[in-house]
Amino acid sequence: MVKAGDIVKVKVLEVDLQRKRIALTMRLDEQPGETNARRGGGNERPQNNRPAAKPRGREAQPAGNSAMMDALAAAMGKKR
Repeated sequence: MVKAGDIVKVKVLEVDLQRKRIALTMRLDEQPGETNARRGGGNERPQNNRPAAKPRGREAQPAGNSAMMDALAAAMGKKR
């Protein structure tokens, strides 16, 4: 596994000027065309073994009056 700050040797596999991306490999003994053939076509995405992330967001506020609700109601002329 490579971490930020590690210095590694890589080989450029592909340059995509339109999307401004480059494809790199740390396997220096392979030819650029061998990578997809060795993996069986390269159409599969790598499996992710991480557990599913819980949705992030604010918890629902209780239905009671809050300072913001009171200010909004007063501004709209509909005091609860």
